[in-house]
Amino acid sequence: MQEGTIARLTDRGFGFISRDGEEKDLFFHSNELVDVKFEDLHEGDKVTFEVAEGPKGPNATKVSLA
Repeated sequence: MQEGTIARLTDRGFGFISRDGEEKDLFFHSNELVDVKFEDLHEGDKVTFEVAEGPKGPNATKVSLA
């Protein structure tokens, strides 16, 4: 599992996670949340996740609060 911080959230059910040492934020969709609801997330929250290759590049899966 990797750790990061929620950088941005949208009103469309997805967001982006910033990771130390990485320039590009990692996309995640609310379908990938584990034990947390999208509406309970806030920018700045610490999360854990796994990285998987999606159709548009890497994205976060199995996202949960740290």
